[in-house]
Amino acid sequence: MRAAWFVVVLSIAGCVSSGRFARLERRMAAAEAAQAKSEFELRASLARLEAMLGTLAGSIDGASDAAAKAEELRVQLEKLAAEVDAKAKAAPPARPARPQPDPAKVYGVPVLGFPVKGKATALVTIVRAGEYACPFCEKVRGTLDQISTTYGDQVRIVYRQYVVHPQVATYASQAACAANHQGKFWDLDKLLWDEAFAKREFEPAQIDALATRVGLDMTRYRADLTACQAENAKDMAELTKFGVGATPAFFINGRFLSGAQPFPAFAQLIDEELAKAKAAVKAGTKPAKYYEQEIVKKGLPSL
Repeated sequence: MRAAWFVVVLSIAGCVSSGRFARLERRMAAAEAAQAKSEFELRASLARLEAMLGTLAGSIDGASDAAAKAEELRVQLEKLAAEVDAKAKAAPPARPARPQPDPAKVYGVPVLGFPVKGKATALVTIVRAGEYACPFCEKVRGTLDQISTTYGDQVRIVYRQYVVHPQVATYASQAACAANHQGKFWDLDKLLWDEAFAKREFEPAQIDALATRVGLDMTRYRADLTACQAENAKDMAELTKFGVGATPAFFINGRFLSGAQPFPAFAQLIDEELAKAKAAVKAGTKPAKYYEQEIVKKGLPSL
């Protein structure tokens, strides 16, 4: 299982969903195959005309109808040759771009029921989509801690599961979900990073041992693991609807930020959103209601 850790698809600052990347690769291969087939058929036609012209030229003995036929074939031959050359010089089909959320828009990403750090009265909510086998998710942990220290009660961070390395990270994400059912998400979350990720040990038995260490009711834990399969699948489907395809991905009061960005990138959006939220509160919106009323209800329901 440790070797599987290194078989990952990475972007500049995040881990790319292997499923979505594979779909794009298949579409690209199909486009290239179609182009190759088209060029092959043109060259085959060109070869047939050349053969016909050669046969005809060998049989010409001055007859005017044969000369006219030869001229007709010559024109067709030149036309096909020009078409083949144009195809050969044409640029290969562009890779289909993965659709992403528009950072200028606000997306109404739900947060109720998910693990959260911070108070319900926080004016800025950061939704983090991530998993436990993504090195960029681990890298950004320090930045998120810095955000909590800097902004205090003004910011809360909501954790949602999005698995991009299913062979490695699926069970860990389900275990975290089960721990959340018992109110011990953060206890297990810390061990999953400090132990499972650090040692690249993601086997179910190893993760179950971590669950035991944080004091989970293991009978309930095992029952919740089954329920968490469906819960996490639903979570991922909803995040995908909002354009998430790599981890970590963030929505800061509904505004998208991709990858393990440095603190200033987060701070810029947080400061902008804080100003908006403070203005709304001054106009009468209750802080605890701000995210649901202004972000979820008024934000875009999908990509």
